[in-house]
Amino acid sequence: MTTESGEHGEYGGNGTHGGDADTRRGGLERINPPHLAPPTGFSHAVRAASGMVFLAGQTALDGSGRIVGDGIVEQFERALTNLLEVASAAGAGPADLAKLTVFAVDVADYRRHARELGQVWKRLAGGDYPAMAVIGATRLWDEAALVEIEGIAVVSERR
Repeated sequence: MTTESGEHGEYGGNGTHGGDADTRRGGLERINPPHLAPPTGFSHAVRAASGMVFLAGQTALDGSGRIVGDGIVEQFERALTNLLEVASAAGAGPADLAKLTVFAVDVADYRRHARELGQVWKRLAGGDYPAMAVIGATRLWDEAALVEIEGIAVVSERR
């Protein structure tokens, strides 16, 4: 959600950034790991009492909120690292990822680097593959971002 000023709106989530679990209300727990860039108008993850964890789109942002990495492979690695850190804070590991959506501003470039991206996946997430889609996007929220990854994880119990 955007406002007239171009910032995330106040209705996208609690937007707080303290500790691992910020808010529990209505069976939902909002999770914002403190070492990631502070969310504004959204939560990095929302975990339902059912064990479903909804992971917000992650780009190659470093902890200070700057995009790092010049190419698709470097940005994918950082975005996936951020996603896995958010998942971990919500009690989910790579094997718990059920669905991922990758948004790429240049799908042809993504395909050209598929082997390298696969190596990054195996190194960071292992051999378990979720249902996945790659969708071409005209641009992402941060204009320097080449890729964004969002997902859903399912965990059966608290770890």
